[in-house]
Amino acid sequence: MSKILVRSVVRPEKVHAVMGALLDAGFPAVTKIDVFGRGKQRGLKVGDVTYDELPKEMLLTVVPNGDKDIVVDTIMKSARTGDKGAFGDGKIFISSVEEIYTISSGVKEA
Repeated sequence: MSKILVRSVVRPEKVHAVMGALLDAGFPAVTKIDVFGRGKQRGLKVGDVTYDELPKEMLLTVVPNGDKDIVVDTIMKSARTGDKGAFGDGKIFISSVEEIYTISSGVKEA
């Protein structure tokens, strides 16, 4: 069965909600990385100061290709600010996974 890597970049204050929602949906395996960046809005301007590297969290999870829509929907709903969302809520990136190996056993997953 083919697998995909779902990379989501979300607001730090939303990461626990997203991880909890993924767990509740049956996707417990998540890697979390602290990242910094900016989107189309080019950062945040407060007075004369522009913050062009904003803190975000990147969540990585590998799931069967058939579960992509469930995972994306789960992340979207739990990471969105309010009903309509807001600038800076984040992005989701989907990539194919060619091979997976378990380090402890050396076994390649089918």
